[in-house]
Amino acid sequence: MLPVPFCRMASLPTNVVELTQALVRILSVNPDGDPGTDGIGEEQCARFVASFLQASGAEVTLEEVEPGRPNVIGRFSTNPSADGKPKPRILFAPHTDTVSVGGMTIEPFGGELRDGKVWGRGSSDTKGPMASMLWALHEMRGEIASLPVEVHFVGFMSEESAQLGSQYFAKHHGRYDLAIIGEPTSLKTVFRHKGCLWADVHTSGVAVHGATPELGVNAIVEMAKLVTALDTEFRKLLAETSSEDEWLGVSTINLGMIQGGTRSNIVADSCKLRVDIRTTPGLQKAGGALSLLTEFVKSIDPTARVTVATEAFHLDTDPSNFFVQKLLAAGSELTGAPWFCDAAFLSAAGTPAIAIGPGSIAQAHTKDEFIAVSDLEAGVVFFRRFLAGLK
Repeated sequence: MLPVPFCRMASLPTNVVELTQALVRILSVNPDGDPGTDGIGEEQCARFVASFLQASGAEVTLEEVEPGRPNVIGRFSTNPSADGKPKPRILFAPHTDTVSVGGMTIEPFGGELRDGKVWGRGSSDTKGPMASMLWALHEMRGEIASLPVEVHFVGFMSEESAQLGSQYFAKHHGRYDLAIIGEPTSLKTVFRHKGCLWADVHTSGVAVHGATPELGVNAIVEMAKLVTALDTEFRKLLAETSSEDEWLGVSTINLGMIQGGTRSNIVADSCKLRVDIRTTPGLQKAGGALSLLTEFVKSIDPTARVTVATEAFHLDTDPSNFFVQKLLAAGSELTGAPWFCDAAFLSAAGTPAIAIGPGSIAQAHTKDEFIAVSDLEAGVVFFRRFLAGLK
């Protein structure tokens, strides 16, 4: 646990737009891969959220999952239920990290308000949705204790890579009756989403002097054969094996990163390709992505091997869940998503989970990321309506 002494914010944001701007201006880039900045790690953002939650009346703790990378947890007080039984627990759960800022064409951390939008990294994914959740809780801070549910909040670290925060939380904090994961879904309720396999394909060769390449075996050349096959034959095999899912479509593959060789004058003796496979329930029933990928790679290059970087399964929450139905009654609608988020890890640990939030996923991770002010404000109204509908 990290200490979180109560400290009043020097100047509390006066609306959801100012809160979004403040969050965007905090550097909290996930350190995995190439962050594009020195401002990595979630602690500064977590501490800001902690102060805001405290100002809203919540009891706050920071749980360090990795050094300098905590989850921030806020628990709002609740009055005893009329029958003396424990109240159901609901969890608002966005994430505090963002993806890399490399290649952005706007100031990543400016939080500029222009053309009716807040601009900057994380404005859409997912500091904007988080701000709508936080502001709704802040506006309802005097009513939360009397609701027929306990209301908790967690800001997860590491969602953009490895989902360490949600895995840690699920392991240590027990079951909730619904987890509401903050993502830009246009306020639709994502109750099903694809799973995700990150796997590395490795080829090997024989290193010799670059002046006599015919004496060696080039691992990059060997990988080139696999790249072509994975992008064509395997892509088709994935779709056929998984079959069309009503909500999710077919399983897909992205060839995301490749590394090979040590110098230009040495024949490469190793090469590694990172692939991202988004999986449907149908593919899982057919044996899973890892098995299919391994068999295919071996059929092209018997000397190649496949290793797992990280794997998580699809989300499939029962839409008849009482609290899911309350989200729909508040004006949402059911949908599926091709992407992956923290909801799956909470679901795997026994907590029904969905993803929802204002803004469009089309703006997530873009070079000029933004969220519309109207969407932020609609998010506040929606979350307030959902909570009020629980009375």
